[in-house]
Amino acid sequence: MAEKVAKAGVRKEKGYLYFVDKHGDISRAKMSRGGRKKGGSGTQKVAKVGVKKASGYLYFVDKHGDVSRAKMARGRR
Repeated sequence: MAEKVAKAGVRKEKGYLYFVDKHGDISRAKMSRGGRKKGGSGTQKVAKVGVKKASGYLYFVDKHGDVSRAKMARGRR
């Protein structure tokens, strides 16, 4: 279903959301929890990968810490 695009081997910590940013690098943001003060951008660049994103695909950090992509489902009924 998903194909691996780039190997990064990022170790994920609990309490953070890992994602592929607009530059194609892996970034993370602290997950919001009830009672915590909000403020600041809070995003950190974890790994510089530089993936070129293609239209129609969802890019994500898989369980191995690598960048993968899956075709987006459009127009299903």
